[in-house]
Amino acid sequence: MAVVNRLYRTMNAHLSALCQARHLSTSNRLANARLTRCEESQGIRRIVLNNPKKRNALSLAMIDSLHTDLLQDINNVNLRVIIISAQGHVFSSGHDLKELAPEAGTEHHQKVFEKCSDLMLTIQQLPVPVIAQVSGLATAAGCQLVATCDIAVASENATFATPGVSVGLFCSTPAVALVRAVPSKLALEMLFTGGAIGAERALAHGLVSKVVAETELEAECTRIARQICEVSRSVVALGKDGFYRQRHMRTADAYKHMSRLMVENLRTEDGQEGIRSFLEKRKPEWTHNPKK
Repeated sequence: MAVVNRLYRTMNAHLSALCQARHLSTSNRLANARLTRCEESQGIRRIVLNNPKKRNALSLAMIDSLHTDLLQDINNVNLRVIIISAQGHVFSSGHDLKELAPEAGTEHHQKVFEKCSDLMLTIQQLPVPVIAQVSGLATAAGCQLVATCDIAVASENATFATPGVSVGLFCSTPAVALVRAVPSKLALEMLFTGGAIGAERALAHGLVSKVVAETELEAECTRIARQICEVSRSVVALGKDGFYRQRHMRTADAYKHMSRLMVENLRTEDGQEGIRSFLEKRKPEWTHNPKK
């Protein structure tokens, strides 16, 4: 149990620190409230990027609003999965270029990229899966957001691009997520040309998990989310953390780490309940408790 308990202590400490760091004043929260909409029902939290007039640009205010919605009551066991979607015909156009104008200054520019990177890291460190529900255009940091989410479902009309090179700003930070989602040759084609790819090509190379008709997009994301709600939150959290940790290990080290994790998983309440219920041919009764 040492690995599991240490994992959850680390995760909770990190998330608590993030919550503190992202605590906004009342006035700022009210100012940013319109940029994202957030609702939760039956274990599914839906966050909607809600600034279609500005193509749902990931401005500092939008990043703060999204980050706050992601971290809100994150340790509540009733929360099982998060879906990120967008209002309008553009999922997200990436950074607000007005915030990257020379007049903003180097210090401000650094703040923009640090906050955005922090957001992306948070998504993969959350104890619940995050699904991107993508309709329309996802470019630059918007494409980065899709590549970062654990699962991405796209409509047939979705397109993806990293066009920064066209305005003299290479999509360096989006490249971090992109190259971890698609083969290098495709990533570099997108980064060097700024050209867009369609949903089917994105699916073929692993940028998205599934492509469906626009009319079926929300229903498909909900179907996947409900499947996740049927399993143990604590087991999913354990597996998600292990998955991202092992990706950067040598193969032999990854097997050692994940083998230890499976042994510890079997010592948790839900690990034992799952095996027991299978042998007894009944539906498991999850506690969602990470401890033994």
